[in-house]
Amino acid sequence: MFHVKFKTTREAVIWKPLEEGKVVCNLCYRRCVIPKGMLGVCYVRKNIDGKLYTLVYGKLTSINIDPIEKKPLFHFNPGSEVLSISTVGCNFKCKFCCNWVISQEKEIVGKSTSPEELVSYALTYGADGISYTYNEPTIFMEYAHDVAKLAKKHGLFNTFVTNGYMTLEAVDYIAPYLDAATVDFKASGDPAFHRKFMAVGDISPVFDTLREMKKKGIFIEITDLIVPKIGDSLEYVKKLARWVVENLGPETPFHLIRFFPSYLMTDYPPTPIETLEKAAKVAMEEGLYYVYIGNAPGHPLENTYCPKCGKPVIKRIGFEILESNLEDNKCKFCGAKINVKGKFKGKTRRWISII
Repeated sequence: MFHVKFKTTREAVIWKPLEEGKVVCNLCYRRCVIPKGMLGVCYVRKNIDGKLYTLVYGKLTSINIDPIEKKPLFHFNPGSEVLSISTVGCNFKCKFCCNWVISQEKEIVGKSTSPEELVSYALTYGADGISYTYNEPTIFMEYAHDVAKLAKKHGLFNTFVTNGYMTLEAVDYIAPYLDAATVDFKASGDPAFHRKFMAVGDISPVFDTLREMKKKGIFIEITDLIVPKIGDSLEYVKKLARWVVENLGPETPFHLIRFFPSYLMTDYPPTPIETLEKAAKVAMEEGLYYVYIGNAPGHPLENTYCPKCGKPVIKRIGFEILESNLEDNKCKFCGAKINVKGKFKGKTRRWISII
């Protein structure tokens, strides 16, 4: 493996200068106004002498080979393997973050890895694509863009696991190279939950981002973290599911994710399975074809069912595919078209940590 020297601090994209040496970052909807010498909310974008810089270009905290189902992407190249990467930093402040060690880290740490090196890793280890994940990829957009552009030249696909709070300008910037995205909701988009537990005042821009992603042809799957008692309103599940049906289409995969205690919320219990099942029923009643329950290995709603005949077309347990009944992305039982993009890659799973 070769090593290329490069600067991990470099001028940012999608920002504007303001008066008195201030700058405004327009990557996410916080649109931070940053005075000289100060950082944005994400901790990784700094105003240096009146210019905005990213501090984490290629400073990677994780490089792993994962099953794509971990993202979770169940309908995009099922069975494939992705090289998954992260930096430090995040534009959200979730009190329950399972990756808080990197997302809330204020020190710039990580292994300096050029785009060329990273794509070489992916090719060497036989990955099918690259996933920008673990922390919010919006905040390392410059690096993600350069890697994704190079990856496409080598026949690799690119996926984001994102909170969806990127601006339309940011979507336009990455869209030519982004193939799929998992967009993560918490508590079904409940505004009060976002304010109290995530320090996000307005979640509504995420819906604009989703519409723009759909317009750009990016394949979308939705996740919804259901937090017991404080973030498990069936009314909000219903509202979110209805919005997805009306704006993204009933064929959009919809994952209801089980909460486990973490970070500053270790005193909360895991989400009861019964709560998730009630939410799944509501989502299905709103017309969604593919509703899943995540973080509950062995549950029947880990499987993909044909919306026409109801038979399982992909059987799973956890991130493992047990059986596929797809033929040219159609149900082999009744011939109905299943909303799957790409081809089924097989059942062998590898988990490799590179750094």
